[in-house]
Amino acid sequence: MGFGPFFFRLKKMLNRRADKLELIRIAEAVALEKSIDKELIIGSMENGIAKAAKSKFGSENEIKVEIDRESGDIGIFRKLVIVEKPENSNLEITLDDAIKLNKNNQGKQIGDEVLQPLPSFDFGRIAAQTAKQVISFNVREAERERQYNDFKDKIDTILSGIVKRLEFGNVIVDLGRTEAIIQKNEMIPRENIKAGDRVKAYCLDVRRELRGQQIFLSRAHPKFMEKLFIQEVPEIYDGLIEIKSSSRDPGSRAKICVKAIDTSLDPVGACVGMRGSRVQAVVNELQGEKIDIVNWSEDPAVVVSNALSPAEVQRVNVDEEGRKLDVILTDENLSKAIGRRGQNVRLATKLMNYEINIMTDQEDSERRQIEFKEKTDNFVKNLELDETLGQLLVAEGFSSIDDIKDSNPDALMKIEGIEEETAKELIERAKEFHQKDQEEIANRIKDLGLENDLINHKGLTPGMLVTLGEQKILTLNDFADLASDELTGGYDVVKGERVRIKGYLEDFALSKKEADDLIMSARDVAYQD
Repeated sequence: MGFGPFFFRLKKMLNRRADKLELIRIAEAVALEKSIDKELIIGSMENGIAKAAKSKFGSENEIKVEIDRESGDIGIFRKLVIVEKPENSNLEITLDDAIKLNKNNQGKQIGDEVLQPLPSFDFGRIAAQTAKQVISFNVREAERERQYNDFKDKIDTILSGIVKRLEFGNVIVDLGRTEAIIQKNEMIPRENIKAGDRVKAYCLDVRRELRGQQIFLSRAHPKFMEKLFIQEVPEIYDGLIEIKSSSRDPGSRAKICVKAIDTSLDPVGACVGMRGSRVQAVVNELQGEKIDIVNWSEDPAVVVSNALSPAEVQRVNVDEEGRKLDVILTDENLSKAIGRRGQNVRLATKLMNYEINIMTDQEDSERRQIEFKEKTDNFVKNLELDETLGQLLVAEGFSSIDDIKDSNPDALMKIEGIEEETAKELIERAKEFHQKDQEEIANRIKDLGLENDLINHKGLTPGMLVTLGEQKILTLNDFADLASDELTGGYDVVKGERVRIKGYLEDFALSKKEADDLIMSARDVAYQD
């Protein structure tokens, strides 16, 4: 039942031409339909009538309306405060006049409130509209609060409903007692959904909103795929198989990593099902999205090899601290590992939360040779060593002058050909170079004109600041506008060819996660206003 008959009866009642009990019955019907408390409906009526009465008797009056819950009688009163000498007759009254007003006020004292009955009035168009606005607002607020309370525990579940309408690319879904929205960016691309279709979606969020829908659904979120597998694979539902992670390129391809808690089970086989029945049910719901099911392992090298299928991986260099994986494979497998437009490696990166560098054996060899030469040249030039000694230090794992500075003579003396005197001399030279280098860097930072907000940004070393300054990145806002790939470097496909893009801070061995953290913390400060 809508509000039309409700307000029509309300207006007639105030004009004393309607069955009083009928208004209570209509209020009960509205409360039942909207699934909210009848008392709130009647309380809203009282507030609405009081506001309408103010426009009739004057806004300077304090009006109170009481509706008898049994008979439906409506009482309209002016609230007055008992004082010794009234200054405003619309708000105040003497004790004697209060007793004359009603004998029941004999026990009242100075400061108490009394109610003065007001005559009935013609509930005209303006007054009716005023009451309608107040009641409608209160009922809508109560209905939205009920919706929030009913669905706040539905977050991270799959909800099903009927498509009610489409608005600017967004899909409004009827869930029964309320509506939800699937925003355009949470839809599967090129998916053809029309009014009347039944859809499933992942409940992304439920939040209080002043206007519009409060329940936000998604069909593009990786969790939607995970929840579908939970529905289709009993072993996952029963906790015998665990979903470790997932990643999606909605409408195109997805990866899901699974682990068998019960070691007697084959997690990939269980998810695929007999003749692919289980995974096909998920694929059909995701509009034909291809799904790679990856077997989880404690060893990241094994997982990445599985995740990059159908490419055959030769070997993997793992940097667990920096969360980096260098995947080496043959030229024939390079394009398979990268995938169309980099899709395969991108999904594997999201799946594992590791930075994955794909390279051929030749590229890996060239990279190692370049790194070895750069480190050797650094020692030869800055510590005034001969090339043989420089190469020896690099071969024994010393990558930087700081490594030597922070070392001790005993560690260096383990290297064949380095005696105690030479070891001490190396450490002394490294300390001298470090001190001189720091002074030069400080002066260089000053000359480049970097602002203090960037200089003081936690996580940026003096060397990094110099490099950023040379790239004309001088303020925290400049830094906050960067993407992590601009800092760490990576590969891109240009005109069908794979091209290496050098990052600004690539020489500082910054991981993608560290780059993301630096940029996000900069944005928190730079955009806080």
